[in-house]
Amino acid sequence: MQRRKYYTKSTIALPLVKSAVVGITMTAIFASSGCATSSLLENDKYVSTKSVTQTLSTDQIVAFGRPVQSLPNMPNATMVIVGNKNSYVLTQGGTEMVSLLTTLTPKNIQVQNDMTFDLPNNDGYFQGEMKLSYAKLKDEFKRTDYQFFLQNGGQDCTTASDTRISAQRFCFTVPVKGAIYPPVNNLSLIQSKYRTLSKPYTVSFHTQVQQNEVSRSGKSGVEKLVLLPFALAFDVITFPFQLLDSVSN
Repeated sequence: MQRRKYYTKSTIALPLVKSAVVGITMTAIFASSGCATSSLLENDKYVSTKSVTQTLSTDQIVAFGRPVQSLPNMPNATMVIVGNKNSYVLTQGGTEMVSLLTTLTPKNIQVQNDMTFDLPNNDGYFQGEMKLSYAKLKDEFKRTDYQFFLQNGGQDCTTASDTRISAQRFCFTVPVKGAIYPPVNNLSLIQSKYRTLSKPYTVSFHTQVQQNEVSRSGKSGVEKLVLLPFALAFDVITFPFQLLDSVSN
């Protein structure tokens, strides 16, 4: 004989209570999830993991040179990019640049008119590349010239314009690192030796920042460039290379 099942009020109420608890719990979860999503959407206007390039400083370059005396804390300072605002001391790649600028005929050198450097931490130390090209008529090149190009990583980059006048061009890319110093002491004397171009020859410094940092701070445009805490002004001797006369416009 099949037994009949008897359900008491408490037996019936138990599943209902469980369902209610589950329902309340799920509602709470969705509610809290909704709050988090809402909060995230609100913050999304200001917070982002996207990195953006921010300009820290731009400067007009006057000349290339080398320190008159060795710089404290900078034993490898072999070359200086002289700017109106600051001095940019190369601690790596300077030897190669000095070799190129003092060996090649100055009037045939062209420096890339877009010199940009990175400052990963904006702590006074920068890195990047310096690029220049050297062009002459083909019949003016000597065997020693080609040997120098091979030894210094020169790449044939002859343009159509060069070819039309029977010229040949070689390009050089030098990885560099350096530090930012105040303007050199003899800046006025150096400036008097160079004429000003209608199109300034500039150098710029950039860093990568998170987009939320820019949004929260509200900063935009050119930011403050940080110099080394121990950086002091010094004198330089310029190379026999008229940068502003030779640069390509």
